[in-house]
Amino acid sequence: MLLCSLSTIAQDVVNDSISVDNQYREDQFYINVTYNIVTNTPSNFELRGLSGGFGFGYIRDIPVNAKRNLALGLGLGFSFNQYGQNLFIGESSSEETVFSVLDDNTDYDVNRFSTATIEVPLELRWRTSTATKYKFWRIYTGVRVGYTYWYHSTFTQDDNKVSQSNISEFEPLRFTPFFSFGFNKINFFASYTVSPFFKEAKTDLDEAVGFNPVNLGLIFYIL
Repeated sequence: MLLCSLSTIAQDVVNDSISVDNQYREDQFYINVTYNIVTNTPSNFELRGLSGGFGFGYIRDIPVNAKRNLALGLGLGFSFNQYGQNLFIGESSSEETVFSVLDDNTDYDVNRFSTATIEVPLELRWRTSTATKYKFWRIYTGVRVGYTYWYHSTFTQDDNKVSQSNISEFEPLRFTPFFSFGFNKINFFASYTVSPFFKEAKTDLDEAVGFNPVNLGLIFYIL
């Protein structure tokens, strides 16, 4: 009887020692991979070859209700994107930017536009998590405000290479609404860059070149 009593007391102590963190946060690292398409382009524009990107960063979670299933998120991240396409970006003899849509009769090896951007995500976050439930459904939406600190246009063909990293029409500020949803670590991701890459840019046929990317893919959240 004495042994049974001691066992019962010990079990009670163990149960009492288990505490639940009712002030938990969903601070997270994220990694996203996307396929990139482009809107607001001149006629006959096409994506060709590799057009995709990846990004990573950290989000600070700020719960706004007692259940802590609704929160704001504020973070810092980086993204790299590449667009294989038939839009040639060059420079005239007077140092003015030349935009020209290449037709099917133009042979070339590479024609791509690449960017690297520092981003500040601001999110509204809803999830089914609890203090003890680590696999849950989530819906996150918000905007990423970014600054493209590096960009590069590369065109190569036989005995000819054109590289542009100083385009006067390029706008470095990015404003990108996004939406993600899913379960546990793997989630679908979509974003649209409202601010065009090029301001007041025209092709050699006097067509506007805005270049607004749409990014579709997956985002992985890591606690």
